[in-house]
Amino acid sequence: MNDSKKYVMTYEGVKKLEDELEKLKTVKRKEITEKIKVALSFGDLSENSEYDEAKNEQAFIEGRILQLENMLKNATIVDETEIPKDVVGVGSKVKVKDYDFDEEVIYTIVGSAEADPVNYKISNESPVGKGLIGKKVGDIVEVPVPDGVSKFEVLEVNRE
Repeated sequence: MNDSKKYVMTYEGVKKLEDELEKLKTVKRKEITEKIKVALSFGDLSENSEYDEAKNEQAFIEGRILQLENMLKNATIVDETEIPKDVVGVGSKVKVKDYDFDEEVIYTIVGSAEADPVNYKISNESPVGKGLIGKKVGDIVEVPVPDGVSKFEVLEVNRE
């Protein structure tokens, strides 16, 4: 499986992934090794649920480490100084009027690896994120979404 997808990320997003990777490699690996040692001391592995659980957790952590290493290896960090401050891009905070809900919302446009819709961090690859990229204050955007079309007006564009 050659997953050579490029991940567009902000510096903050890369730092967050590096911190998670460091914690998994140092803290979590040691914790799992200890759990496995303790479980092995219980004897018979065929009926040892603690051992099975620890091995499953180990496999999950090793998989996540590989995933993070791949994402970081293929990360393209957005140089926010090269993007005009008045144009929506990755790293922008965008205040929009959502006509569907008649409310104002502030989205942060991030790369797909950093997306966190609950906290209004939307991916540049999502329908709304893709629709907002390149827009300026006053632009009205109609975005195809799974249940129809959403309409937004760009009210503010900021960089932090």
